[in-house]
Parts: sequence; structure tokens; C-alpha cells
Amino acid sequence: MSSTDRPNIFAGPYLDRRSDLREREDWLAQAGRDPHARFVPVWQSRNLFLRGEIPGALLLAADHVAVQEAAPDSLVFLGLYREQACFLVELEGEAPPEVDPQGEFRELRFFGAMLPADEAGLLAYARALTLWRQRHRFCGVCGSPTRGTRAGHVLVCTNEACRAEQFPRIDPAIIVLVTDGERALLGRQASWPAGRYSTIAGFVEPGESLEDAIAREVREETGVAVYDIRYHSSQPWPFPSSIMLGFTAMASSADIVRADQELEDARWFSRADIAAGFPALPSTQSISFRLIQDWYDSGAERPLLETPGARLWETKERPQPT
Repeated sequence: MSSTDRPNIFAGPYLDRRSDLREREDWLAQAGRDPHARFVPVWQSRNLFLRGEIPGALLLAADHVAVQEAAPDSLVFLGLYREQACFLVELEGEAPPEVDPQGEFRELRFFGAMLPADEAGLLAYARALTLWRQRHRFCGVCGSPTRGTRAGHVLVCTNEACRAEQFPRIDPAIIVLVTDGERALLGRQASWPAGRYSTIAGFVEPGESLEDAIAREVREETGVAVYDIRYHSSQPWPFPSSIMLGFTAMASSADIVRADQELEDARWFSRADIAAGFPALPSTQSISFRLIQDWYDSGAERPLLETPGARLWETKERPQPT
């Protein structure tokens, strides 16, 4: 299986969403009481993990006190996970709730690559829905409170004169590996740790095609013009609500001229540079790493994941297979 044949982390067929069941309140009520149903707790955008060096997702049963005491509007039907009904349960409070002595709430961004693929996708889905619901508690048209319908996937204005509906939003962002064949164009932000570089990325603006956004972002950040833009793969990125659309492109010029202040530095790196440990590569859970990996492997004697000198951001260790 090639790199582009397998889903990126947080993507893939990790559950059956069964959107047809979102309208069936009787079925949802019964499914929520089923002892086999599972509930994904999210607190302040953090997911619940089993403690330990190799964390796993910790899900709750229907009879758990946190589920029993949750407000009905805080339960969102996610779909069928491992053939069982699965719900999001939003937990509130300033301090982390003591849900399970074997668990703790952690930031998914740092642990997603350690999880089985279906667990990573499920937690990302729950996190994304939680953030959307928290940020749309009031109507954007009239300012009245909203109420969840369709099993939590639609927020409706409670003002009878308005009744505007809000749906989960996704912000499309392009991410592109630009090469001249033998070198890759990478940049770094000033706030990143020393040695950290990544592919060029940015949000798609209104009225832009994906190709237009790629050409603009690369030109604005590096001054390099591109051609032969090709789609690679995509990745849900719920930090907070993006879909990363990955591409490759060829450079029609090599001179780097930074036109804005978004990047502190941008430069060309060869495979030999990467094999020697500079730059530090993105996390293996990111589509940025996948873009670099595919390019590197296409022209190297040894795959990137087997290259001892290559290293990740903030570590001297070589990348580990995902």
C-alpha cells in the first residue's frame, strides 16, 4: 500500500455516521440507554485518555454518572462505532471532572498518532463537534440562544421570528510541498522551536479555487511561482475546525523572496539535509509529514522512516512509523 492509499490520521472509515437516524428521536432515546452504547467525553476541547505511556481512548457506558447527569442537549449522536451506538457527551466545569481514576483529559493534538486509527478519528470528530457547538450558542443573525436539533448536528435559533439554522462549519486550508525535483521548499514561523520547518500552508479565501490559493500562499510567503499543482490527500484537522487539503507543486523559480511577515525563514532542503537531521520534520500524525515523506522516499535509497539521522520537531529521535 502506498502512502497516498492509506488515510491520514484522523481520517478513514472509523465509524458509520448513520445520518438517517438523527431524525428518529425514539431510536436515539432507546440507543442512549443501551448498555452497549458508548459515550465520548470531551471537556474544554480535551479528550479522555487512559493513563500510561501508550494512551488509549477511554469511552463511557450509558450508566456512568457523567452520562446520567449530563444535560440532554449535551449529548450528540456520532454514529455506529464498532457496530454500537456512540454519542458525544460534553462535560463542563473549570476543573477537569474526575470521570475515571484510570483516565485523564489530554490534548488530542499531541497523542493522536499513538492511538489506533479508529480511536483517533472518533476523538477528532467529537472534539470538532464540541468546539463548533460551543462557538455557536447564539444565533449569528439575531443573537438569540440556539438549540440543538437532529441529534445535535444542527443548531436552530430559538427566536420564532428568526429560526435560522447553523450547521457544523469546516475551514478549508491548503498545504503544499513545493519541490524542484531534488529539493523541497520549507518554511518556519518565529514562534516555533529552533530548527522546526514545515510545508507551506494557508486558508482558502472567498472567491478562490484551491489552485489559486496554493499559488497565492506560496508566492506571498516565499516569492516562488509554482506550476503542475497536483492533489495528494486530505486530513481532518480539528484544531479547531480545518480540513487540510494536501497538494504537491513544482517550482518555476528558485529565488526566495518573503513578501509578508508570516514566516521567519524559508529555504530549500535536499534529501541529504533531511537525512542529516536538519530541518526537524513535522509530527508523523500531520499531513505535512506525509507530503515530505512521499517526496523523500521517491528519490532516496532508504525510506525516511528508516533513516537514522532524520528527526522530528523538538526531539532528536528518528521518526517512528504510524
